[in-house]
Amino acid sequence: MAGELLLDTGALVSLLDRSQDRHQEFVRFYSEWSAPVVSSEAVLTEATHLLGRVPGGRRACLDFFLSGGAVLVPASPASLRRCRELVERYSDQPMDYADSTLVALAEELDTDLVLTTDRRDFSTYRISSRRRFRIVPA
Repeated sequence: MAGELLLDTGALVSLLDRSQDRHQEFVRFYSEWSAPVVSSEAVLTEATHLLGRVPGGRRACLDFFLSGGAVLVPASPASLRRCRELVERYSDQPMDYADSTLVALAEELDTDLVLTTDRRDFSTYRISSRRRFRIVPA
């Protein structure tokens, strides 16, 4: 199992928006994390939208990635096909595209660590149809 940490939308928003209830918790966790952090363009898109109501929020989100806060992994045709499979598989939840990109990325990188506020969904999703995510912070 690799040591990359997947960064989900809610966690990114919590890191950047001081008005979020869990802001301090996520900042504390993130500041102590030393392994690589990765995310998807879909997460960046959702987060910039959600941070649009925060003065300077969109810029802070983009600057987070530009300054190396996380590695932005672009979609490939293979990952898009996997996302389509995942969205169909979890249609009863329903799984959104951003979540599907993180599950596909987890499979590609062989990691099970996700920084998220979305415990319910990431407790249900499986990596390669069997392995559970380890959700942080605990």
